[in-house]
Amino acid sequence: MKRGKTKQHRARILFRWLLTLAYAYAGWAHLTRPAPFLAITPPWVPQPELVVAATGVAEIAGAVGLMIPATRKAAGWGLALYALCVWPANVHHALANVAIGGETLGWWYHGPRLAAQPLIIWWALWAGGATNWPFRRRP
Repeated sequence: MKRGKTKQHRARILFRWLLTLAYAYAGWAHLTRPAPFLAITPPWVPQPELVVAATGVAEIAGAVGLMIPATRKAAGWGLALYALCVWPANVHHALANVAIGGETLGWWYHGPRLAAQPLIIWWALWAGGATNWPFRRRP
């Protein structure tokens, strides 16, 4: 293996583990402490309790899938799609200034959080091996 490819391979493994841990924790939180997630769910979402529980299960399944080579790419696509689908909840949280635990968060939180969503989507695709962009393979 070339040195550059080895560094990229190691980086992908490290970032895959970080994403796995983040999604596993978030999934666990959705299932064990759903109140904050219910609070930011837009009012047009039907059956919010079921949706929050389903998102928790999806996060855990995606985290597990990232660690299994045979399902890694599908898990990456699934988590990228998941991150896209929950973006409206983050927008609602910001625009409606939803308080969680009696506390509201300002744009110092919401601005970077909303701007980071495309990075999170890319991260899932890259960690799952669905893309190498922007890292090019050299001949």
